[in-house]
Amino acid sequence: MIKNNDPIMIMGAGSIGERHIQVLQNLGYTNLWVYRQRNLPLRNVPSGSVKIFTSIDKIQEIKPVAAIICTPTSQHMEQAIFCAGQGIYVLIEKPLSHTLTGIQKLKNAVLNNNICVQVAYMLRYHPLFQTVKTYVETSKMGSLLSMQCYWGEYLPDWHPWEDYRKSYAARKDLGGGAALTFSHDLDLINWLSGSLVKKWNTLKSYSSPLEIDVESAADISIVYENGITAHCHMNFHERIPRRWYRFVFERGSMEVDYLKSELVICHIDGSISQRKVPDFHRNQLYESQTSDFFNRINEGCFHETSLQYLNESERIITICQ
Repeated sequence: MIKNNDPIMIMGAGSIGERHIQVLQNLGYTNLWVYRQRNLPLRNVPSGSVKIFTSIDKIQEIKPVAAIICTPTSQHMEQAIFCAGQGIYVLIEKPLSHTLTGIQKLKNAVLNNNICVQVAYMLRYHPLFQTVKTYVETSKMGSLLSMQCYWGEYLPDWHPWEDYRKSYAARKDLGGGAALTFSHDLDLINWLSGSLVKKWNTLKSYSSPLEIDVESAADISIVYENGITAHCHMNFHERIPRRWYRFVFERGSMEVDYLKSELVICHIDGSISQRKVPDFHRNQLYESQTSDFFNRINEGCFHETSLQYLNESERIITICQ
């Protein structure tokens, strides 16, 4: 049982690391240890509310019960293997890695040390996508036939306070690129399909004026073993953000406008129903995800579910390569 005063470690304290710190504090966890390779000032978290350390050896002294890995993608696998080997439960920011190197070693560490591992694809916790999942599982509008998703944003606008060209998303050596960075959408459609991927085709674009050495856009088409087809577009170069999802069923369709937190359901009789999530905040997804992760630990649901997460992430890395 994880208690509010148990030591919890956050590895990395960039923008996503600080978000996880804030989420943990909002959930009432007080004994937070932040591992940083450089002891830079925190931007949005009071420095006195967490304990910062820079030596990896101190982990054995702290003995954290759980860790959230928020470092650049290229460091995820090594740090996850280290934590699993120490008996530390691990929530890994997406993607699991940018290569498949070490994934079997991580699986072995999870099994050998009875570790709960989860990859942080938080769209599964969005109430609108959970509604779509319910329609898929209950066949309320018949079988799901096809899916489309579109995600376009402008990379330089993400963190105006820093040079975007130095961010992990913009650098091949850190595991960046539009496909892996926006792989939330791949996890979402794989999850909604309820099936294994049968085949796929990935096209990448390097034609944008952004000064980066990774793809600025990707188009990925997928066929699942149950016959569902899907297409994902993601890009870093769209100046006006757009993010939408479309799901076609036998007897209707569903569309999600993520930025408006709005779901539109088109029924076969021509009627239309809508659902909005008022005052939706992105941190709600992280809070639900973190609570679910800790609940899994408390319930002892480790081997099967942990390996499933790793297998699903392995598939996403393969598709994005």
